[in-house]
Amino acid sequence: MIVHPISPVFDKDSRVLILGSFPSVKSRAEGFFYGHPQNRFWKVLAAVLAEAAPRSVEEKKAFLLGHHIAVWDVIHSCEIEASSDSSIRNVTANDLNRILQSAEIRAIFTNGQTAQKYYQRYTEALVGRAAICLPSTSPANAAWSLERLTEAWRIIADSLQP
Repeated sequence: MIVHPISPVFDKDSRVLILGSFPSVKSRAEGFFYGHPQNRFWKVLAAVLAEAAPRSVEEKKAFLLGHHIAVWDVIHSCEIEASSDSSIRNVTANDLNRILQSAEIRAIFTNGQTAQKYYQRYTEALVGRAAICLPSTSPANAAWSLERLTEAWRIIADSLQP
């Protein structure tokens, strides 16, 4: 059983929540979300927000908070082989209320089908809110080019508008 080692990123000004499934081996080693160099999360989000992609963990946190974006994962603990989403078993979900009760989240997005599946199974009824599933930024989602991902993820910028 592996317990999620990364704290959520959010503050009272967060307006959008992006949820992954569970951190990869690389992300767990780095101690921050989307740490695998081939994951396109930071490139896509930077393109959507017309900014340079942040590099360090500190830059990534500042980038998210500066754009009123909260990031966490659906799963608190699970059994998982390496970084394989298909191997996830014995899931315990994170309690999203710690974010939802302290920030005015306008929209919840999941990064890919696995996060969406576990959100719908364990969390949606508890928080009473649906999530919008975006195509995964994982390198395993090779069918989606960086350009296609960026276009699909533009909905986040729309959700951040006043």
